[in-house]
Amino acid sequence: MRPSAPPPPAAADPSRRRLLRGLAATPALLPAAGALHAPPVRAAVKTSAHIVIAGSGLGGVAVANRLAKLTDGARITIVDAKEEHNYQPGYTLVATGIWPVNKVRDRNADLQPAGVEWIKEMAAGFDPAAKTVITTSGRRVPYDFLVVATGLHLDYAQIEGMDTAAIGREGVASVYNGPQGAQATWAAMQAFAERGGQALMTLPATPLKCAGAPLKMTFLLRDRLHQAGTLDKSQVQFMSALGSVFGVKVINDNVLERWKALGIGVEYTHKLVAIDIGAHRATFATPEGERVERPYDFIHVVPPMRAPDAVRQSDLAWKEGPFAAGGWLEVDKATLQHRRYPEVFGIGDINGTPRGKTAATVKKSAPLVAHNLVEVIAGRQPDQQFDGYTSCPMITREGSAMLIEFDYEGRLTPSLPMIDPLQDSYMAWLMKYRMLKPAYLAVAKGRV
Repeated sequence: MRPSAPPPPAAADPSRRRLLRGLAATPALLPAAGALHAPPVRAAVKTSAHIVIAGSGLGGVAVANRLAKLTDGARITIVDAKEEHNYQPGYTLVATGIWPVNKVRDRNADLQPAGVEWIKEMAAGFDPAAKTVITTSGRRVPYDFLVVATGLHLDYAQIEGMDTAAIGREGVASVYNGPQGAQATWAAMQAFAERGGQALMTLPATPLKCAGAPLKMTFLLRDRLHQAGTLDKSQVQFMSALGSVFGVKVINDNVLERWKALGIGVEYTHKLVAIDIGAHRATFATPEGERVERPYDFIHVVPPMRAPDAVRQSDLAWKEGPFAAGGWLEVDKATLQHRRYPEVFGIGDINGTPRGKTAATVKKSAPLVAHNLVEVIAGRQPDQQFDGYTSCPMITREGSAMLIEFDYEGRLTPSLPMIDPLQDSYMAWLMKYRMLKPAYLAVAKGRV
């Protein structure tokens, strides 16, 4: 099986032509897609402040580009060793043979604003009392204001026997482990679909970035088996460490109903704790203390996720409450300002908030973080509040998806009247397949 061809052109289907005409007449695609409106023009705040941004993923560069426009005279420093910028929302498309891997790779230098200082090291620690970032070489970088945009840590080490070098071999897959991991996952999925067998799809109990990705992988694996003609000799089982498969009930119920119709089984409160790659056996722990072994021909490993040690072991992390165990950044969920260090803000996956580890979250929150930080620089209080907006284009098969948008409270917040969030459609697929990457780059460059 080779990567599939792009979906048929809209011209082949009158309903698709109508949808595309509607899009062409719509001035903005949708918040998740990065509505291509320029942000309101405001006078730049004159300041000599030194602003350090730890991390140059979408959150880091999006805030950097906005701060470069909102300030006059500020010194902006980015701390991050990564030369390559990865479009992580595209990993599921690479891992299922829909995109080539080069579509998720860009140059970090191309996304940063002119005049920024780039320290090509990772942040190894934070000393907020001294207003200092410590890099991997031991360099101490002082700041007046700090934006923490480190992303999160994929904690594969919590799974005994797991070796990320094995992804792509012996039926082992994991969409999260970078572009190479996504590409290797497609190799494993392709080999499995050709012969069929037992597939185990896993979900840990920790907060996740793109919590819909394990579900998309499950839908698309089933679709690949169907395309290959091996569905009748295969079983797909979703093993959740939780009592659900998705944190928003209406979406959870919708997915479970679809999976039941598709013959996808689900087991709850089964946490992946060990894997014997050579023997093709996975071990799951239950709340009752049982250890359950399951054989597999294909396993999709979703690692537990937590804050990087630099944040987790610093005074910036939550010390109590539901986010303390993962070491997440202690921010006010509305202003995204640190609750104890007012000169510190958080953006993206690192934030200890009820929801919001998606690119769509950054799209909506990056302008807010930049604005609120500038307000603090000017001696005022943050006056914009984030509602927890999250979006998930839930792919149900090649050529169809649901466009799901929701807030902190789990309320659906659809932005396009032409799309029912709980019905899959070609339009939602088209957005995921064609439109979200250009919108993402517009967000990164501060154009929206």
